Amino acid sequence: MQERSLWIRKMAQGDISAVQEIEKSSFPDPWARETLEEAIETFSDTVFIAESSGSICGYIICGVEDTGEERYGHICSLAVHPDMRCRGIGTRLVRRAEQAAMIQKATAMQLEVRVSNTNAIQFYTKLGYEPVFQICGYYADTEDAIVMMRWFRF
Repeated sequence: MQERSLWIRKMAQGDISAVQEIEKSSFPDPWARETLEEAIETFSDTVFIAESSGSICGYIICGVEDTGEERYGHICSLAVHPDMRCRGIGTRLVRRAEQAAMIQKATAMQLEVRVSNTNAIQFYTKLGYEPVFQICGYYADTEDAIVMMRWFRF
């Protein structure tokens, strides 16, 4: 079911407390407040929140990286409040971040996902992301990550 009364907007410093609550309910290693503050400053054009009925229900933190040869987007963190999942919110956030990355001339989007997070892997696969390689011990608890990419077709 698609969330109809959903508003996607740029994330602001005042959103951090709500984002932290979603982080804590979604990840075993949530970002510190300082890290979120830095992300908003550094990636101001590619960090978004989703609001429904006046409440923040999801967010995405994305940046655009330039390797000198290519520019690509990098999804650093995405989460939707557990009570609001399976309503299309995550998809809308990813698509908005992809659009913002393309405006900055990115040719692809990359992300890392825990090998054990089968729901996230399935979600990203449905959005056109493909696994490209695995990083051993990527997370603080030493769990491996799968790097997934989606190339933009122009």
